Amino acid sequence: MIQKKIDTFKQAVADIHDGATLLVGGFGGSGLPSQLIAALVEQGAKNLTVVSNNIGAVSDGVAALISNNQVKKIICSFPVGPHADDLIQRLEKGEIELEIAPQGTLAERIRAGGAGIPAFYTATAVNTELGEGKPIQEFDGRLYVMERAIKGDFAFIKGDKADRWGNLVYRKTQRNFNPVMATAAKITIAEVSEIVEVGEIDPEAIVTPSVFVHRLVQVEPQHEGRVLVNE
Repeated sequence: MIQKKIDTFKQAVADIHDGATLLVGGFGGSGLPSQLIAALVEQGAKNLTVVSNNIGAVSDGVAALISNNQVKKIICSFPVGPHADDLIQRLEKGEIELEIAPQGTLAERIRAGGAGIPAFYTATAVNTELGEGKPIQEFDGRLYVMERAIKGDFAFIKGDKADRWGNLVYRKTQRNFNPVMATAAKITIAEVSEIVEVGEIDPEAIVTPSVFVHRLVQVEPQHEGRVLVNE
C-alpha cells in the first residue's frame, strides 16, 4: 500500500545534506511551508542553495535559515523585506551569494527544470544588469536572453489537503510557487493541513499529482503557521 505520510517534520527533513539545493514555496507568508523550515533549522544542514520568491518577508521563512548560518547562495526575486537584516549584513560581508531573477523568469526557470527543458529564451532582462554575461539571441528582430532551468535536490511546499498517495490540492493563494516547485525537485516534501484516503479528493480538483510528491507531513491544528487573510 502506497503511504507517503511521515510521522514528524524532523523525520521528513532528516536526510537533507550539506550543500543541497532547496526549493521553498510560498509568496510572502502565503503558502509558506514554515514547519518544514523550522525542522530544517533544527536539523542544521549547511551551505544550502535556496530558491524562493522572497527571502525576508516573514521571520519563519527562509530568513530563519539565513539567521542560522545555513545558506551559502540564494536565488530569488525579492531578497529584502521586514526580516532581511541578517541577509543584508551577510551580503555586505560577502558571506552569501545572491542571484536575482525577475519573478516570471524565476517561475519559468523552475517550470523548465520540472519539464526537462535545460534552458529557454526570454526578452525580460535584455540590456540590463540581470542579463549581463548571458547568451543573447535575436528572434524576429527582437533580442532575447537565455536563462538556465532550475532544479532542486529537495522542495518544501505547502498544500491544504492530500490523499495518502500524495495527490495535492491548495487553498487559494497557496497555489503560487508551490505547484511548479513540486515538479522540479528530486524529493518533494509537502506540508499539509489534512491527509485523507485515496478517492476522497475530486480528481478534477487535484493540482499536483502524486507522482511529484514523495513525503507528506500533516500540520497539527494548534501548530498552523500565520495565515494571511487571502490565503
